[in-house]
Amino acid sequence: MDRIIKYREIIKELIADYAKLDKQENGIEQELIFDTEHDHYLFFRVGWDNMRWVYSICLHFDIKDGKIWIQHNGFEADIAAELVEKGVPKSDIVLGFFAPYRRKLTDYAAG
Repeated sequence: MDRIIKYREIIKELIADYAKLDKQENGIEQELIFDTEHDHYLFFRVGWDNMRWVYSICLHFDIKDGKIWIQHNGFEADIAAELVEKGVPKSDIVLGFFAPYRRKLTDYAAG
């Protein structure tokens, strides 16, 4: 299987698993966006909680230049480690939410 196709499937599976575990609240919808044409993948919550508007990104991944970029992780779990467990090498994972100088200090790709 092509590496990018494999990465797309891993990301979609990971997002779907977190969506199943996420506590759903009345009036708050979960939305999963799998844009395989542009390689953007999101899980977010949207809706009204009584009188409060909720728009919250839970997970955001992109695939750029053959690498998985973790743009946002709204959970306490180590999403990068979960990707590694699923077979993604650390050299193909970028912690996009870290400043470029900090990425160089991790075990993951710098960009």
